[in-house]
Amino acid sequence: MDIIKPILGIAKKLYSLSAEVKANKKRCQRLAQRVKVLADTVSMVKGLGEDPAPVENSLRELKLTLENAQDMVEKYASAKYMNRVLKAYKQGEEFESLTMRLYDSAQVLSLALQVDHREQLQQIFSKETRWREDKADREIDHLELQKLVHEKVEEVLGKVDSTQDVKDIKDFLETLKKPRILDQDIREIKPEELIYDVPKEPFIKNDNSEIFKGEYNKFTVAIKRYAYSRSTSLSQVRSIFKKEVDTMKRFESPNILRMFGICVQEESGPNPNYLIVMEFCEKGSLREVLDSQRNLPWDRKARMSLDAAQGLYRLHQSEEKFKVHGCINSSKFLVDAGYRVKLAGFELAQTETSLKRTKDRKRSSLCYSSPQQLESVNHPYDKACEMYSFGIVLWEIATCKIPFKGFSHKEVYQRVCTEKYAEPFLEDCPQQLGELINDCRSYDSFYRPTAGGNATQLNGIR
Repeated sequence: MDIIKPILGIAKKLYSLSAEVKANKKRCQRLAQRVKVLADTVSMVKGLGEDPAPVENSLRELKLTLENAQDMVEKYASAKYMNRVLKAYKQGEEFESLTMRLYDSAQVLSLALQVDHREQLQQIFSKETRWREDKADREIDHLELQKLVHEKVEEVLGKVDSTQDVKDIKDFLETLKKPRILDQDIREIKPEELIYDVPKEPFIKNDNSEIFKGEYNKFTVAIKRYAYSRSTSLSQVRSIFKKEVDTMKRFESPNILRMFGICVQEESGPNPNYLIVMEFCEKGSLREVLDSQRNLPWDRKARMSLDAAQGLYRLHQSEEKFKVHGCINSSKFLVDAGYRVKLAGFELAQTETSLKRTKDRKRSSLCYSSPQQLESVNHPYDKACEMYSFGIVLWEIATCKIPFKGFSHKEVYQRVCTEKYAEPFLEDCPQQLGELINDCRSYDSFYRPTAGGNATQLNGIR
């Protein structure tokens, strides 16, 4: 296969580059080690004499993933010292996404190996091994980064040329002191740990809940208060919460809205308050951002698209068994102060418990429904359907428009299913991004990319 040689060449270069980085060194080296293991696997696949379609597709995605990894490591190795350190801290979370995509490739490639080699590969990329190694590497890199900065800060401050450089460095030092969201355990929170003013008006309110802005452990949070019926017992809520915590821990990602925990107020009273404490996203939903900021630059749109793709990928990849969100649209993604996009919609009783009950779930509006769903209400909702919905979200990011605005349900069906119509892009839309969006919106589900392939391609566009 022609693709084998480029894969081995990239892997060799990446392994060499990992020795040159100055920040996030441990994670770069770990990434290079995993790439080397996969490169050895690819060499074994080379001698099989057959090109099974799944293996060939996996090799193409692996090549793109390695190119992303090489690009990231090269930036660490070639940038000016302080810029490299600053970027390293901000980009450190990208290692997780790359590792997951390497894991996907390992899963597919293992099918083409002898049993003993397959077991060895699966052991190296097992979830337990990855999580243990990644946690240790992250802690080592963080401590080393703090040490490097404090040793060099005076020297660097004496050399910088602008007030902005000084501000960037000082802001970075403050960032190092702050707790990280992903380091917080998901747990039951005591009422006194929340700064939460109940009389204040909620910023979102519906028939079932109210959402307030508050503070927990120095983080600004969204506090959702549910209007449970009096028949709901505290033991029931805690039982559901325990299951949801186990599920949410498997979804941990910078691009999935963080749930900090549950809080029960007035527990011994006649009407206890059940609260869900979540990460607060200052800019609101993705749809709200697109409505209010119609002149977003393309580099920001590409970054936001990648964030959204990585959130969905984390969900799809979190389990070997079937796992979908079930209601993908632009309102299910939230945007924080730094324009990072996070997949939301995971609230109490809406993760693993409810994902198993897809027939009972409320699905997205028709403009997000795949042709297969529009043609048959009995079509099973699967990841291919979800990728079509996500393609519509990507189109929204690219155009800032509302999909099929003003169209009736009948007209949406006519356009999508009969005419196989896809709404057009803006003239200046980058070609690669446009092609990817069209792939996601393909009429035939076979041609839609996986969430992992989507994230890999978007990482190459930005």
